Amino acid sequence: MSQPATSPTPYVLGTGDDELARLGLQHRLWSDAAADAWKRAGIGMGSRVLDVGCGPGFASFDLAQLVTPSGRVVGIDESAPFIEYLAGQAQARGLPQLSGFVRDVQALDGASIAGAPFDAAYARWVLCFVRDPGAVVAGVGSMLRSGGHFVVHDYFNYTGMTAAPRLASHDRLVSATAQSIRARGGDPDVVGHLPALLIAHGFEVVHLSVHQRVARGGTRPDGTRDPMLGWPLTWWRTFAPKLVAMNLLSQAHCDEALADLAAIEKDPARFVVCPPVYEVIARKK
Repeated sequence: MSQPATSPTPYVLGTGDDELARLGLQHRLWSDAAADAWKRAGIGMGSRVLDVGCGPGFASFDLAQLVTPSGRVVGIDESAPFIEYLAGQAQARGLPQLSGFVRDVQALDGASIAGAPFDAAYARWVLCFVRDPGAVVAGVGSMLRSGGHFVVHDYFNYTGMTAAPRLASHDRLVSATAQSIRARGGDPDVVGHLPALLIAHGFEVVHLSVHQRVARGGTRPDGTRDPMLGWPLTWWRTFAPKLVAMNLLSQAHCDEALADLAAIEKDPARFVVCPPVYEVIARKK
């Protein structure tokens, strides 16, 4: 039986220490894009911000520092272990302005969380994984004040991710991943539909752009290595075995792909074209 549109789907990568480490690295590599987007949305001292699908809270911690104790940040995630981690870190880091709640992001209600209406909301790599992104948009809209901003970083043209030179093993990984997202009710091209969803729920799109990043292998002339390569490497080393477990990739193809990625890691003549991440900022009318 299929799940109802508002029923959360368990986080496929789990909530263990290895995933916390991967998500921490991912946030560090994309924190510059997040900070720029927050600035465009006018988030600053005193702002009240909702972090939608916050996970363990890496973006929430930065937002809490940005708004200062005169503001408020509320993280929402379906994972109780992630929210527990967020709460513990908020206390350890001295961030009383940060709190978290276990909620399904597809069933948000402005009356259910103290602090609404918010000045802004942020969602990164959330809408692509849910069954009903329209429900998320509607719920966020119910929690924002008039003139508040919804900032989204998410995927379109996900299968544009590739190795260079092209590798059949890597293309199989990307194709199987897109298939796995759709099989769980998500959409790896969700941003293609997002502007229409936002407009239908009372927003106007005020900013639309794309972040296209390249991750180089090997050692650079200055003796350093490209930190962005850690993004696809940690993702595939975690997720490729999951694709095998889901019967979307054979063990032999998994082993081949991981060996090819290890070769890219050592070769300065090779690189990975990361999946394009689109930035959408919408204002509630």
